[in-house]
This record gives sequence, structure tokens and C-alpha cells, in this order.
Amino acid sequence: MSDNVYVTSPLLPPLEEFIPYLEQIWQNKVLTNGGEFHQQLEAALADYLGVKHICLFANGTLALLTALQALRVTGEVITTPYSFVATSHTLLWNGLTPVFADIDPDTFNIDPRRIEELITPNTTAIMPVHCYGIPSEMDKIQQIADAYGLKVIYDAAHAFGVRQNGVSILNQGDLSVLSFHATKVFNTFEGGAIVCHDAATKQRIDYLKNFGFAGETRVVAPGINAKMNEVEAAFGLLQLKHIDTALNERASIYQRYSAMLADIDDIELIQIPEDVSWNYAYFPILIKNAFPLTRDEVYDLLKTENIYTRRYFFPLISSFAMYRGLPTSSPENLPCANKIAQEVLCLPIYPGLSVQDQLRIVETIKRAASLCDESHDVELILERCAG
Repeated sequence: MSDNVYVTSPLLPPLEEFIPYLEQIWQNKVLTNGGEFHQQLEAALADYLGVKHICLFANGTLALLTALQALRVTGEVITTPYSFVATSHTLLWNGLTPVFADIDPDTFNIDPRRIEELITPNTTAIMPVHCYGIPSEMDKIQQIADAYGLKVIYDAAHAFGVRQNGVSILNQGDLSVLSFHATKVFNTFEGGAIVCHDAATKQRIDYLKNFGFAGETRVVAPGINAKMNEVEAAFGLLQLKHIDTALNERASIYQRYSAMLADIDDIELIQIPEDVSWNYAYFPILIKNAFPLTRDEVYDLLKTENIYTRRYFFPLISSFAMYRGLPTSSPENLPCANKIAQEVLCLPIYPGLSVQDQLRIVETIKRAASLCDESHDVELILERCAG
């Protein structure tokens, strides 16, 4: 049993399997600018994910920035406050105004019922997040977008490999953006991608991520340097050989958690729709008000046991200084998101997490609940649990 248990751990294939890729890079002497491995990874990912076109990036944030540029988004963009800050930061970096809509209490995704009431003449796009890899209500969102002539860009950072009714959810909207950060189910150290539907859009995105160059001396757009390098692309090709095994292991960990936590009152587990083939990217639980300890007290208790969970996503994006003054950032506008942000706790889940460590995590939570039945002194409970 390991001493420290973290919320995630990067998927790393056997080092000896990576050496031949590095030797090929040394032989080719091509480190970037769409080299051999870059091209192979684009083709392999398009095939694995079931999408038409994919553009690789140095990271997911640069991919989001470029997606907004590629669609020439202006004015206001309706999005969710319940996400990692990169979602909204990319709007500010593009000179856009985030408009926050509340979330659905079951999926934690943007609530389509709240989108339409926030549309103004300045609205040009919707940027939902497939939170924890659970699909947004894509049909309803697209109906709204079509009715008002809006673009839809999905932040699909959590949604690698997720399918609904057998079809990749990355095919929805105008663009979908992936993250291949080290914490994700599929990583290329750092990295990201944009999924698009036609060759012309892919060509524009490829121009934009390479300074706007359309040839040796021709620049067609004010692009940025967002290219994935050959080392990352090679690592991604190797990762693809192991990804199905990793996803199966995640599924087993998820199922064990679900069974072990099922009988603890006032702890709710996320519900995965039956038509969704999920990637088990996260294991969020909701610690309800009736549970004897608050979410933060459980978080602190686990930390005393060297178990490092995360409160994804707390605080809400809307509560940070650069967003706090926006009209839609008020708690009154976001009651569900504020409630969930106070209750959520993501437990460790990653390939290699041992059964013993899972038991240790769950038993710590159960011990807290049991001791709370005997005492209402929170400090005493925490002291006895830590002991």
C-alpha cells in the first residue's frame, strides 16, 4: 500500500517501449512543424475517436483559444461557471464576455433551460463543458443554437473516448476541444486537440496554430504558435496502444467505489446515463448537508491520512475576481452550481490505484460517519478519525 494517494496519477507506458520512438526522432531530426509522428497521431486519433478531422495542439488551452478564433466568435459567449478556469480564461483572452448559465443538478453540465433566457443581441456562441466526461444535453443546445444562429464550441477536455448511443460526442457542435494534459485519461505529457467536421475548417485551424502561415512567405491570419512537438506526438501514439487497458482498469476502480460507498447515507454518487460509454475520468461524490461532516471536513480528514482528493470544481469560476463583477456571476443566478460546488469531492481514480488504497479511502469516510453517530463534537470526531 502506498503512503500518499493522490487524486490522479499520469498514465505512463513502459519506458522501454518509448525508446524506439525517441531513436526515430533522433534519426529524423524533425522535432516539430507537423513531423512524421504528428501526422500519424492525427490519423490514429481520428480513427480511434471516430471523428473526421482532428488538429493537434501543444495544450488544451491553446486549442480553446484557437477554436474561438477559428469561428470568429465575438461579443458574448454563454458558458458554465462549473469548470476549470481555462474554459472562461480563453474567452477573456479573446476579448469576449462570459455569460454564466446555471448547471443541471444531475449531470453538472450547463442547463439548456437557462441558456435561452441569457441570449442577447451580443451573443454569438455557446461554450458548454462535458463535465467529468458526462455528455451535455447536446440536442437541446443545438436546437437553441440553430434558432438564434449561434456557434457551439464544446470544451471536451474530460471527454476523451466518450460515446453516446455508440457515436462519439466529439462530433457534436461546430468544434470540440480536447485536453491531453498529464492528468487526463489520455495524455501526451501536455497537449490538446480540436475536432472539426470538414477539411476547410481543419486547414484554417492548422494555419492559426502556426502563426497563420499558408506557405513559406504567405501569412493569412494573425496566428499563434500552438503546435504539438514530435516527442509528445510519439508519446501519444504509444499511449494509444495502452489506452483500452487503462480505461478498463478505471472502470473496475469505479465499480469498486460504487459498491463500497453504496450504503453510506447522505453521500451521493454520479449517475452515468445508460446510453453512454464513459471513460471513468473522475469519481465525484456529493457530501450532502445531512452528512455529519461538511465536505471540507471530509477533505481535511482524508488529507490527514495522506489521501489527497480535489474539490472539482470549487470555487466556481464566477467567484474569482476577474469574473465577480459580471451580472451573471451572482449566486442568485447560479443556485445549483453554488450548491454543488460546496458538496463535491473527487476521489482518487487512476490505473494503478490499489484495492487496498481504495479500501483505505472508503474506510476513512465510513469511520467518520460511524463516529459521528456517537458524538456531535466535530473536533473530537476528526481527532479520533485521524488517530
